[in-house]
Amino acid sequence: MAQPMNILFLMADQLAPHFLPAYGHRVVKTPRLDEIAANSTIFDAHYSNSPLCVPARAGLLTGQLPSAVNCFDSGCDYEFSVPTFAHYLRANGYVTVQSGKAHYIGADQLHGLEKRLTMDICPADNCWFGFWDDLDRTLDWFHTLKNVVTAGVAPRASQQDHDYDAAHAAERWIYDYARSPDQRPFMLKVSFTHPHDPYVTPQAYWDRYRHDDIDMPVTPFMAPEERDSHGQWLYSHYDRSEYEVTDEHIRTSRHGYYGSIALVDDLIGKVLDALNAARLDENTAIVFTADHGDMLGERGCWYKMSFYERACRVPLMISMPGQKGSRRVSQCTSLMDLMPTLLDMTLDGGTDHLVESIDGRSLMPLMDGDGSGWNDETASEIFFEGARAPGMLIRRGTRKYVHWEGGPCSLFDVAHDPEESNNLVDDPAHAEEVRAFEAEVRQRWRLEELTERILLKQRRNALVFKALMSGEITPLDFQPHDDASKRYYRGYGNWHEAEARDFLRFDS
Repeated sequence: MAQPMNILFLMADQLAPHFLPAYGHRVVKTPRLDEIAANSTIFDAHYSNSPLCVPARAGLLTGQLPSAVNCFDSGCDYEFSVPTFAHYLRANGYVTVQSGKAHYIGADQLHGLEKRLTMDICPADNCWFGFWDDLDRTLDWFHTLKNVVTAGVAPRASQQDHDYDAAHAAERWIYDYARSPDQRPFMLKVSFTHPHDPYVTPQAYWDRYRHDDIDMPVTPFMAPEERDSHGQWLYSHYDRSEYEVTDEHIRTSRHGYYGSIALVDDLIGKVLDALNAARLDENTAIVFTADHGDMLGERGCWYKMSFYERACRVPLMISMPGQKGSRRVSQCTSLMDLMPTLLDMTLDGGTDHLVESIDGRSLMPLMDGDGSGWNDETASEIFFEGARAPGMLIRRGTRKYVHWEGGPCSLFDVAHDPEESNNLVDDPAHAEEVRAFEAEVRQRWRLEELTERILLKQRRNALVFKALMSGEITPLDFQPHDDASKRYYRGYGNWHEAEARDFLRFDS
C-alpha cells in the first residue's frame, strides 16, 4: 500500500506575486522559490479572500469566505467547532503541525493543529478590531508611514527573530519526525512574517541588490482627492501627511522589502534542505502562498487593506511529488480553495469528508490540466478597519468588480488594464454589466443583515477587550512547550539509548 502523501505548507506574509521572479519580476532574487516554481503549478489569478491577516487566514483554513465564519477583522475569532483543513487531516490520520505565524484570535490557539512549535508574533486577544460606530476615530494601533521613512538596514528586528525561530523549529521537527516511530503522514505548515513591514532587512540581504536597480512604482503618487473613497479613508488614517515621503524613501522601502523576500527564500531553503536530507522530499507535496499583498508605494498607497491587485492578489505554487516541469493556471482562484484542495490531495474520498458545504473548490482539476468545468471567478471582502461600510470584490474572467456600500464602485478589465487606471463603472457601454454585478452582490451578501452582524461583532469586541484589559490581565497567547527531559541525553535511560534514539542515518 502506498504511503500517504505529506504536505509542506509554506506561507509568507504581505507578499504580492508581482514581486517574485516566478511572476516576472526582474530584480528580486529567490533561487529556492524558483526551484519550487520550476516543478509546480503556478496560479496567476489567485486572490486573498480578505486583504488583511486574520480574516485572510480564516478563509484559508476553513475553505469559506471570512464573513461566513464571522471573521471580519484582526480582532475577530471564529468558533473552535468550525472545521479547518487541519481538523480534517488530523481526523483522518495526519499529524498536523505549525511553526511560525498563525494569528489566531481567542482561546482556541490550535484550530485542529496537534502541535505548534513556536510562539506567535501577533496578539491573540481581540485588541485589533474595527469600530464603525466611530468612523473618524484614528485607531491607536493602525499603520502609519513611519515604516516607510525609517526603512533600510537593521542588523536585527523582532520579525527576523520570529522567522529564524520558525525555520529552525521546522527543521528540527522534520528531523525529529524522521527519527520517530510515529510515521503518520504529516502536514507541516511553516508561516513566516516577512516581507511584512517594517521595511528593514539585515545588511547581508540589503547587499544582494544594487540600490539603483530597485524599481519604482508603476503608478505614481495620487493626491488624496484623486483617490476613491476607500483610498481617502486609508490616507486619512495611515498617512495624514505626518511624514514627507520622498522618492528615496520609496526606493529604500522597496529595497528593504526585496531584502526581506530574499530572507524568506533563504529560510525556506533551510526547511527544504532538511526535508531532502531526511529523505522525505519524494513523498511530500509543497504548497507556497501568502495571506495578502502590499501596495508598496503604488498610487502613493502602502500595505494591504484594499482591492487593488498588489494588495489582494497573492502567489500560489503547488508542487506534487515527482512533478517535473511547470504549468500555469490563468483561471481565478483564491485562498479558500486550498482547504478542499488539500483534502483531495491527501485523503481517500477527498472532499467527500466535508461535513458541511463550503465556498472553496478543489484546485485539483486545474492542476491536472482540465479547466473545462471551472467557474472562472472568485470573491474577496473588506469588512475591517480601514472601511466605512462593507466592500466586496468579484473577479470573473478578466473583469474585476468592486462594490463599496454607500460609495463609488469600480469595474476594471485587468487583462487590458493591469494597473487599474480606467474605471469602466460609469461607461454606458458597460451599464448592463454593472447592473448584473450589483444585483449579484446584493443577492450574495445580504448587505443589511451582514452589516448588522459586523456591527454586533465590533461592539462585542469593544466591550470584551475593555473587560479583559481591566484588573488582572490573562493573555490568550499561545505558549509553546518543549519537554526538556526528552531532549539530547537528558531524562531516564543512558546516553547510548539517547544516541540511538536521535541518530538519523540511512543505509546506502
